[in-house]
Amino acid sequence: MKNIFYTFLLVLSLTSCSEFQKALKSEDIAEKFRVGTELYEQGKYGKANRLFAQIMPQYRGKPQAEKLTYMYAKTYYEMGDYHLSGYQFERFETAYPRSEKAEEASFLSARSYYMLSPVYSKEQKETVQALDKLQIFLSKYPDSEYLPEVNTMVKELDYKLERKAFEIAKQYNQIAYYDASDYEAAIKSFDNFLLEYPGSTFREEAMFYRLDSAHRLAVNSMQYKKEARLLTAQGYYNSFIKYYSDSKFAEQATKMNDELTAELNKFETKS
Repeated sequence: MKNIFYTFLLVLSLTSCSEFQKALKSEDIAEKFRVGTELYEQGKYGKANRLFAQIMPQYRGKPQAEKLTYMYAKTYYEMGDYHLSGYQFERFETAYPRSEKAEEASFLSARSYYMLSPVYSKEQKETVQALDKLQIFLSKYPDSEYLPEVNTMVKELDYKLERKAFEIAKQYNQIAYYDASDYEAAIKSFDNFLLEYPGSTFREEAMFYRLDSAHRLAVNSMQYKKEARLLTAQGYYNSFIKYYSDSKFAEQATKMNDELTAELNKFETKS
């Protein structure tokens, strides 16, 4: 019985393949549309895409164009070609703004850009682009059924940018161990990070590493710049300990502050 079933599947597969090859070589665009639609419904998106690509120009302006344009975009999405699916779904929505598929197309376009977003450690151009597309979707469809998923994607993308900004600032701090001129870059990066992401989960670490950078810059400064930098670093300590007195970094921070105080006392003694 199993052999009969598998034989049936094989025959069906060969027939489908043969039909696809005939349609691919055919000059009949209606036949290409029919076979392509059948393959699409069977989940054979690669083959359907090849047929749809051949007939898209000929169907422009025809009643079937809306369905064809949507299926064509969806084949790219299902194939994982998110660059083209994002673009094709945008084209669909622009061409058919009143379509019942317009909202879904807009969502899938935005989601395509989301899928292109890389891990946080890489350049985040696509992440910014995806956030823009998702925000545009939200502005057009504020009550969409896709709202929960869109909000989840936005949070994930925001976190990537946040993590990226934190890691860049932290990298300046680490590089500065070898080049003192980078301490100022680290402090500025942490300042910018804290302004841009005031509620960040990395806030505690950012404030500590900002203090660390300022402390190292101050104690290693030339005399004429030292006092002002010591006071700035001590200000960062006061801010850190105000919010994170129970931090795992509290002991290190206190040691830094003790050193800053000792250095400042030298200036008071001289005066």
